[in-house]
Amino acid sequence: MEIFTYPFMIRALIGALIIGVTAPALGTYLVQRRMSLIGDGIGHVALTGVGVGLLLDRSPVIAAVIVSAIGAVAIELIRERGRTSGDMALALLFYGGIAGGVVLVGLSGNSSNAALMSYLFGSLTTTSGADLVTIAVLGALVLVAMLALRPALFAVCHDEEYARVSGLPVRGLNLLLAVTTAVTVTIAMRAVGLLLISALMVVPVATAQQVTRGFRGTMTAAMALGLLAAGAGVWVAGVADTAPGASVVVLAIAVFLLVAVGTAIARRLRRPSVPTAPPVGSEPPEVVLNR
Repeated sequence: MEIFTYPFMIRALIGALIIGVTAPALGTYLVQRRMSLIGDGIGHVALTGVGVGLLLDRSPVIAAVIVSAIGAVAIELIRERGRTSGDMALALLFYGGIAGGVVLVGLSGNSSNAALMSYLFGSLTTTSGADLVTIAVLGALVLVAMLALRPALFAVCHDEEYARVSGLPVRGLNLLLAVTTAVTVTIAMRAVGLLLISALMVVPVATAQQVTRGFRGTMTAAMALGLLAAGAGVWVAGVADTAPGASVVVLAIAVFLLVAVGTAIARRLRRPSVPTAPPVGSEPPEVVLNR
C-alpha cells in the first residue's frame, strides 16, 4: 500500500472509485434497455468535444460534456421518431464522432499522439485536483439521479409503452438517460478512457446478473463489483506499472469469467441425475408378468 502515499495515486484511486460505482449504476438501465454499446458511441462523440476544446483553447472536459450531451440527445430524438434504426444511430455516433475528433485534434496545437492516447485510453495518474472535483460533482449528480428515479427509469427501460400509458414522462426520462450517459462517459475519460468506459458500464452488470435476481439486487451487486474492479485496478496499475484504465477493465472481465465458470459448475452440480431409460422392448422389473 506504499503507492497510496503519493498524492497523485490517492487522487487516481478516488477518481476511479467514483467512476467504478457510477458507471454500473447507469449501465444497469442501458443493459435492461439493450443499449449496452451506446457508451462506445457517445465516447466517440466526446472525442469530437475534446477536439473542439483543444482547437478553441478551452477545457476539453467541459467541451466534451457539451458536445457529447448534444449528440446523445440528437440520437435519442432520432430513435424516438423512428427515422432510423438503433444500430444505424449508433453507427453514426461511432464513425462520425471518431472522425470528427481525430480531425479537430489534428488541427489543434496540441495534436501529439500522447495527448490523443490519454483521452482514448485514460490517464488516471495525471488527474489534477480540479479534475477530481469535476468527477466527484458530476458523478454524484448522475448517481443520485439513477437511484432516486429508479422505479420510473426501470419502467421506461422495461416497457416504454406501458410507462407511457401509466403517465410517466417517457421522453424526459429517455433524454435524462441520454444526458447522464454522456456525462458519465466524459468524466470517465480521465479514468478509463473514451474507448473503455463502455466496458465498465456493462461488464459489472453482466457479472451481477449471473448471481442475482431482480433489478435492485443486480444494480447493487454491479455497483459493488465496479468499486472492487476500480480499486483493485488502480492498485495493480501502481504495483505492476500498467495503464490504470486497462487494468480496471481487465480485472472486471476476469471477475466476470470467474463468476461465469463458478455459476456454471454450481448449476451442473445441482442438476439432478437423469435415470437411464430401459432398453427398447424390455419390461420394467416391477411389471414383469408371471408365465
